[in-house]
Amino acid sequence: MVNSRSTLKKTAFLFAFSFLIFLLGFSPSAVQKYYSAGLYPYISSSLRFISSIFPFAIGDFIYALLIAFVLYKIIKFFKRRKLLNKQHRITVPLQVLNFFLILYIIFKIVWGLNYSRPSVSKTLGIGNEKYSVKELVLLGDYFVKKTNDLKLKQSKIPAYTINELETKSALAYNLMAQKSPLFRYSNPCLKSVLSPYLVSKAGIEGYYAPLSGEANMNMNLPDFVKPYVSCHEIAHQLGIAYEDEANLIGYLTANNSNDVNYQYSANYEMLRYILFEVSIKSPDDYRILHDKLSPQILADFKTEKEFWKKYNGEMFGYLDTAFDSFLKLNNQPKGIDSYQDIVVWLFNTHKMEL
Repeated sequence: MVNSRSTLKKTAFLFAFSFLIFLLGFSPSAVQKYYSAGLYPYISSSLRFISSIFPFAIGDFIYALLIAFVLYKIIKFFKRRKLLNKQHRITVPLQVLNFFLILYIIFKIVWGLNYSRPSVSKTLGIGNEKYSVKELVLLGDYFVKKTNDLKLKQSKIPAYTINELETKSALAYNLMAQKSPLFRYSNPCLKSVLSPYLVSKAGIEGYYAPLSGEANMNMNLPDFVKPYVSCHEIAHQLGIAYEDEANLIGYLTANNSNDVNYQYSANYEMLRYILFEVSIKSPDDYRILHDKLSPQILADFKTEKEFWKKYNGEMFGYLDTAFDSFLKLNNQPKGIDSYQDIVVWLFNTHKMEL
């Protein structure tokens, strides 16, 4: 009974702590002040400092150890299930609950509370005004011209190493940090995933490992998309949890870089989102914009499509639809009423330039 009481006390404490963290999530301003702009930068910077000591992605090992631990406990439970008494019927479920409560608390403290922070668009003063179809097409035309121009300025695209991406992306963030503290990036830590093949098969360009503070890159990707992807994953390190918000931060950072390859990568990626949206709302305008793309950009589209075709059929299907044909409206759940947040923010960012 002593063991049961001790376990129950731990459960009560962990549950109460988890509930307080859960309640904190209902106050974005408090999360921003005390966590995202308060405690989190120190946690994140410390994790990156520790992780940068290792030349490989230790986050993958941490997750593998967690899975191995769970499997070990499950096997051990089934081997000893005949020896379990009435007391174990109480303690075992409580121990399982405690394990998941601890994971929840750790996840929320090391990164997860950032899901409750105010939108970075609000922090940066970027509006949320919805665009008309005409304005969307103007935005598409703006990005087509800009991306075409940047492609002409490119010479040979570097065959990036992970260290080069880490250095160049950190420099790009340092430039943006002069405009906003949101972009402050200390102790850079960008890693190559342990298995680019498996990650490519899963259709993943990169991911953030909260428990180790690492931004992980799929280094099998075509070189012209790597600069933007690295900036996107670093945005997650800085506490930008949502994908569209990380897209925005990644775009602003890479686009503001002094490196034309970073600028092209950012605009190329945003052009994809915009053309996808145009293809839904105005297929005829999509075809017109598509015909304005330079042969070099179309070649990059083809290269990226072939890459995903090789590894991941679903991702290839998305790119094929977005760049080679226009979507059938009846295949879109939201139809012409769909809005991607990143496209809305791009419109509001460049509204005066259209």
